[in-house]
Amino acid sequence: MAWDEAERILSEADLIHDGQAVDRALDDLASQITERLEHTRPLILGVMIGGMVPAGMLLPRLGFPLQLDYVHATRYRGGLSGQNDLQWRAEPGTPVRDRVVLVVDDILDEGHTLAGIVEALQAQGAAEVLTAVLVNKLHQRKHPGLRADFVGLEVPDRYVFGVGMDYKGLCRNAPGIFAVREPAPATGDRAEAKEPTQ
Repeated sequence: MAWDEAERILSEADLIHDGQAVDRALDDLASQITERLEHTRPLILGVMIGGMVPAGMLLPRLGFPLQLDYVHATRYRGGLSGQNDLQWRAEPGTPVRDRVVLVVDDILDEGHTLAGIVEALQAQGAAEVLTAVLVNKLHQRKHPGLRADFVGLEVPDRYVFGVGMDYKGLCRNAPGIFAVREPAPATGDRAEAKEPTQ
């Protein structure tokens, strides 16, 4: 664990959305989800580990009966960039056949993990699979055909953490959404320094 590095990154990070903005986004997500799903007896699946925090903040805002379970699939394995293979650590324990399922995750970046989860749930016979993410990262590298049904906030194409999202496995508990500070370009270098893809 890079504890010292994480403390430095957090102290230097740029705040993108503060806690109040996150709360407003969660209220808005809850309103949209309620309008769409309150009469469907949905199964809500939180995506571990990152989706645990926004899902835990979102669920008390949903004032209708629902069932809760989780899935755990990853491509990051504690690193900064996604790997090509999707690793299943836990599939849902609740049968999804003929159910309306809402998958709740922290961020939609390139979307390969979320797309793999959606495809697996559809293959298991779910009647409908919808997705909700706290954060959508703005870039053109998205998995083709994947678009979240419910989005709370948008962030620039930078490495972000907080409210479930991590920096090398740490800082998921940061109370807002932060971006890793980008290093200044070298003198005479006009190329923008880029953080690794999240």
